[in-house]
Amino acid sequence: MEEEEEEEEGLNRGAQAQLQGKVLFLTICAAGIGGTFQYGYNISIINAPTTYIQTFINETWLERTGASLESGVILLVWSFVVSVYSLGGLAGALIAGPMAIKLGRKTSLLLNNAFVIIAAVLSGFSRMAKSFEMIMLGRFFTGINAGVSMNIQPMYLGESAPKKVRGAVALTSASFTALGLVLGQVVGIRELLGGEESWPLLLASNVVPGLIQLITLPWLPESPRYLLIDRGDKESCICALQKLRGNGDLSSELEEILAEQAAMKGQRAKSPWELFQNPAVRWQLISIIVLSSAMQLCGNDSMYFYASYVFQEAGIPYDKIQYVIIGTGCCELITAVTCNAIIERAGRRLLILGGYSLMAVWAIVFMVALSQQSRISWMPYLSMACIFAYILSFGIGPAGVTGVLPTEIFDQMSRPAAYMICGSLIWSNLFVVGMAFPFIVEGLGHFCYLPFFTVCVCTALYVGFFLPETKGKTFLEISNEFNKRNFKAQTCEKFWKGPEEIKSTML
Repeated sequence: MEEEEEEEEGLNRGAQAQLQGKVLFLTICAAGIGGTFQYGYNISIINAPTTYIQTFINETWLERTGASLESGVILLVWSFVVSVYSLGGLAGALIAGPMAIKLGRKTSLLLNNAFVIIAAVLSGFSRMAKSFEMIMLGRFFTGINAGVSMNIQPMYLGESAPKKVRGAVALTSASFTALGLVLGQVVGIRELLGGEESWPLLLASNVVPGLIQLITLPWLPESPRYLLIDRGDKESCICALQKLRGNGDLSSELEEILAEQAAMKGQRAKSPWELFQNPAVRWQLISIIVLSSAMQLCGNDSMYFYASYVFQEAGIPYDKIQYVIIGTGCCELITAVTCNAIIERAGRRLLILGGYSLMAVWAIVFMVALSQQSRISWMPYLSMACIFAYILSFGIGPAGVTGVLPTEIFDQMSRPAAYMICGSLIWSNLFVVGMAFPFIVEGLGHFCYLPFFTVCVCTALYVGFFLPETKGKTFLEISNEFNKRNFKAQTCEKFWKGPEEIKSTML
């Protein structure tokens, strides 16, 4: 009889674990498809119709004024069409924090789809309306959508996941970005939506992931931490935990959230400026500034700038290059998924350190290969290998782990502001690199990756010396570890003060 009861209890536990896994998996998918997926998708779909949109800009201007635009002016307008996406992303990053605090994580993600719906309407009807300005405006709204989702999605998933898989769950944001990049490259080939007649549909196709999220995400729970710590709603928190974890023992996790709530008692959500003024988060802030800046300044996106040229030099026919470039996106997707599988074993620190160290090595090899490409017959193949290796190295750590860290190293009241700072730096640097890289290539030639090499080396050194490991630790444990470093600096400052200054500090 006892054996039957134990067997039944074991089956119940298995069913609960299975239910928990399903709800968490659905939450990840629903948040990701309308979240960071859009960032990767909208970066890649704009590349395929470049020539057609430039022709459309010229024809529209000719029809309006009776005069054609010069090639330099067309290129300038096109550059603005591409770069306005970054400006929209910056705006999205700045409004993401207040949205997450006032509306909640899940509701913010749902309302964020309004921006992509507006963008799809503007871009989809731009040719019919004979207005290239509608494309610019559509790209700006698309950027806002990406800026909001890149901040809120990892925050939402990191707060909803159990401690033992928190890093892997939050890292799915990078996997969805890579998936969006690949699908955007696939949909953008000439045989699908990348043709001359179908490019408005290609630019408007980003509405589909948004609609999928609007249908699925409302059925899934809000972040339990947000419900208890921000809203003080214990019943809703328990209900959300039960949906995410099943009806098993939630006491230890609830106790941890209550301990964090007690530590946050009497505090309100911080603004970015307050974080800069607060010495208690000094090293956390330095860490996200260094890593967020390095994510764009490391030159990964610039590799795509060289891809077509290098592949053509390697003897790949021009009309086949679009298929080979899909391989670069697949590299990023493969490494993002691999990183998901190993992050809880390898840890965050090792993945970032290894990623930037390998990128520094490949940057040197790439510059050497470019400089010798016209002299040695097999050098184009080495250049091609470097492109894939650089993207793989970026995907193995920096691409995903950077987005996880603000969730882990900041407390509940500081987290939205930290993501605002993180997102603002990512989008600002994306804009700066996009504008500056052609001039870097012109000035440094084959050695254009020297600035990126410097960034990779400096970031690897910072991670190696200053960034603690966060794997398997509670939010309070991580906060305490950073506090030792933050207040150690204050202790050193007091040591160097005179007796009167120490006395006044104690008082």
